[in-house]
Amino acid sequence: MIIPILTSLYYSFTSYSVLGSPTWIGLDNYQLLSQDPSFVDALIVTLIYTLGAVPLQTFLSLVIAEAVVRRFRNAFGRVVRSVLFVPVVSSLVVAAVVWRAILGTDQGLVNSFLGMLGLPGLNVLGNPNLALAAIILVTVWKNIGYFLVIYYAGILAVPAELYEASSVDGASRIQQLFKITIPSLRPITLLVVILGTIWSFQVFDLVYVMTGGGPGGATATIVVRLYQAGFENFQMGYASAMAMILFVIVVAIAIVQRKVLSDD
Repeated sequence: MIIPILTSLYYSFTSYSVLGSPTWIGLDNYQLLSQDPSFVDALIVTLIYTLGAVPLQTFLSLVIAEAVVRRFRNAFGRVVRSVLFVPVVSSLVVAAVVWRAILGTDQGLVNSFLGMLGLPGLNVLGNPNLALAAIILVTVWKNIGYFLVIYYAGILAVPAELYEASSVDGASRIQQLFKITIPSLRPITLLVVILGTIWSFQVFDLVYVMTGGGPGGATATIVVRLYQAGFENFQMGYASAMAMILFVIVVAIAIVQRKVLSDD
């Protein structure tokens, strides 16, 4: 891990097209990044994507885990956990292909259903206002099972005596959720949020397969721009500078989240 990071750091200070030897140019790549509107747009798209996906998948994972533990610790609950975990073990590229087929304008499942109802079709992935929202929802669908299992194990570890004592005092299930469950799961929530944030900033496969970063750059995240710069335009030094900016952002966010969410 350390060697590729240091290598990328070195390349970020060079002009490197892969076909020749890297040439040292100092901070030029970083200066170009600060003036590149496409990179700024990609950063904004990534932030919107993260702010949409992370809270939603964290909240839904916790709520479903709570419901399964408290109400459905039976065969139905096991089926729910298994069904929601299937997307986790499936290939991200395969999932993206399937969802592209479902949301596609040409005989997509959604538009076929709308056609049966006599309604006009939706160009979800071709609409700048809908494409990113669709990718966020697919991300939540893909990740929710993983975080559900983590929350499920965490809720089972909360002492049952706390719930019994609160029930004697007349606490409702909602009060137990906010007064006992959520505070007890603080370290797990920290883990879930940090993992979700890191994964969101690194998203590539899903976006690249479903939209390619379009329409009009509406779904082009930092890693998509990084890929385009490095492997389509052969600007490896410029792409490495993007990678280092991304690295610093992710580390900074992880530190801030730990400070905010931890008990220390």
